[in-house]
Amino acid sequence: MTAQNKIYFYPLWLRIWHGINAIGIILLILTGISMNSAVKTSIIGFNTAVNLHNIAGVVVSFNYLLFVFGNMFTTNRKFYIIKPRNFIKRPLKQAYYYAWGMFHGMKAPYPLSDKRKFNPLQKYFYVAVMYLVVPAVIITGFALLFPELIIERVYTLSGVFITAVLHSALGFFISIFLMIHLYVASIGKSPVENFKSIISGWHHI
Repeated sequence: MTAQNKIYFYPLWLRIWHGINAIGIILLILTGISMNSAVKTSIIGFNTAVNLHNIAGVVVSFNYLLFVFGNMFTTNRKFYIIKPRNFIKRPLKQAYYYAWGMFHGMKAPYPLSDKRKFNPLQKYFYVAVMYLVVPAVIITGFALLFPELIIERVYTLSGVFITAVLHSALGFFISIFLMIHLYVASIGKSPVENFKSIISGWHHI
């Protein structure tokens, strides 16, 4: 594989963040399900699940700062800039490719290059998740960790209840996003090609 056939997409700091984030998110999902399960018997006890969930949440929260500052002070930030031109047309074209085109021999409309790490649909979702959903999960998570900071009542509803429901709903959304993320990552030259890239840093074209 020559240098012209691969791009260094994932610098070391990004791979470290991604690894910690992946383990943390999976642990948060598993412990979150355990905490909200109606089944009384579970592999992880409730108190253990709560403690693991809190620890993982704190680690993921501080790890998120690595992602934010990394994108602020490195060239990786260019991949998250959304341009207004064809704002709707571009992701719809990519969605059509995912739903029909790639099963009928159509070439990818937005192939990866040194200037494009994400196709438009990926970029929209990544920006929404990483800069809107994740911060909201972190804020509501710390609020539940320190419930004295939450507004006592919102109209007739408990502030803690509203925060807990919002936190769980956002966590569920991230769970769905993770499954889609893993599926899309398996699309390529081989199902494991993109997973190798996030380990080595190099993406093979």
